[in-house]
Amino acid sequence: MMKNKNKKKKLLLISSIGGHLTQLLQLEPLFKEYDYHIVTEKSEITEQMKGKHPMSFLVYGARNYPFRYIFKFSYNIIKSIFLFLKHRPDVVISTGAHTSVPMCYIAKLFGKRVIFIESFAKSTSPTISGKLIYPIADLFIVQWETMKQIYPKAVYGGSIY
Repeated sequence: MMKNKNKKKKLLLISSIGGHLTQLLQLEPLFKEYDYHIVTEKSEITEQMKGKHPMSFLVYGARNYPFRYIFKFSYNIIKSIFLFLKHRPDVVISTGAHTSVPMCYIAKLFGKRVIFIESFAKSTSPTISGKLIYPIADLFIVQWETMKQIYPKAVYGGSIY
């Protein structure tokens, strides 16, 4: 049986809300080239975005409440597995933060490509999510040349803004 050559690759784009999501949305010009789905944390703002983009939501979990965070993070891991199996992406792209780490590892377990874009806000030190995803990323992009000292295998992509 021949594969359909016109079939678009499936992208799953994931990030936390705030600046990470803002950076992820800078990739919007690429969206029309792919069958894409965005996963982020649920908020009033992201709920409003659902009309413009295909989206799913994880629970918002701030790390400043460690006890609650453990439960929310655990729930998000389970929901990430469900979302991955539902959408079956070819590639997972993330700009961080903690919300995206489980999805990237799930993608890797299923043999899918993982692309991580380190935060523009970081020019001299790594993010926690960057440190966790760097070893498994198929493509790790930094937005500052100085970050190549921290992530030697990274590709300098310049600013996505």
